[in-house]
Amino acid sequence: MRLGLARRSLSMFPPILTRAYSVQPISRTSISPPPASLKPQTPLFLRPPTHSATISDLLKWQKWAKTLASSVGSHFTHLDDGPDTTLLHRELNWLLQDALENPKLPLSHVGTNEVVKLRAEMEDLYVLWKQRIEERRPFQYVVGCEHWRDLVLSVEEGVLIPRPETELIVDLVGGLVKENEELREGLWADLGTGSGALAIGIARILGPFGSVIATDLSPVAVAVASYNVQRYNLQDKIEIKLGSWFEPLKNVKGQFVGLVSNPPYIPSNHIRGLQAEVAKHEPRLALDGGSNGMDDLLHLCHGASSMLKRGGFFAFETNGEKQCKFLVDYMQKECDGSFCDVDIVSDFAGNKRFVTGFSGP
Repeated sequence: MRLGLARRSLSMFPPILTRAYSVQPISRTSISPPPASLKPQTPLFLRPPTHSATISDLLKWQKWAKTLASSVGSHFTHLDDGPDTTLLHRELNWLLQDALENPKLPLSHVGTNEVVKLRAEMEDLYVLWKQRIEERRPFQYVVGCEHWRDLVLSVEEGVLIPRPETELIVDLVGGLVKENEELREGLWADLGTGSGALAIGIARILGPFGSVIATDLSPVAVAVASYNVQRYNLQDKIEIKLGSWFEPLKNVKGQFVGLVSNPPYIPSNHIRGLQAEVAKHEPRLALDGGSNGMDDLLHLCHGASSMLKRGGFFAFETNGEKQCKFLVDYMQKECDGSFCDVDIVSDFAGNKRFVTGFSGP
């Protein structure tokens, strides 16, 4: 767990923008168990400290890793808005803290022959840092977790890393359920859950009242989301289902008081222009929204009208102002009065980011 300086959430990634451009309680058995072969990886900071090294060897690795990071300079930043040396040095410190049994251990004040306990072998630390620099592997995949809101979520290859701006959806839901008992005690859906971030955030906001069903087409995402749900002891509040968007929800059609989603919204031909950490490593399934980025957003619009109760709330994340305006116009003109109070909400940086509204006139 991070001690001292707080880890910046999704440290090297800005929001994904193109560069040009009556409910029944959920039982503990409701989470569909992933295949054994898809057992999620344990984040580094949660692994047992079964390895050891001398302070001398650890300092040697640290010097090598810092030199490798320093060689980057601002090259990645100029190339594709990637991380610079300063940020990489910060990530190096975080990696060391996660690897040490005692993250507070002052290496410079300990005898070089002293042996310390580690959560990974020294050889693995060399491999991990080479992957970070030479392959541009996302730091969150290197350490196996991301700090999001007040959560530390397991993430790995095949699962989208949750972004800071998506946290605002949980805040929007929190503001609504304080004033509306039906929304607070009803059934919610997180569509395309990924790591389970939104489902977990909303379940914690709902407290002892409502519940959440989260769906994802990726078996890896279902496995990781299930792991995160269990780690936060929310098995009674969140049900994870494998399947595409609304498909796993047919038996509860029309029973939802709320739908949220951070769907794929990057136009297909813009993905190559993203940071290497995103374009080369994060799942295209979670990024690619079709030729104009709107394929899944429009699918969500059509499904929301039949899945939501009258007065039910929805919040969809988009790629920015252009998509927001298109979606609002489409919902107002093409959805036969299925929605009301449709609005555009800006993210923390002031970018038009979310489309929200309610079911029914």
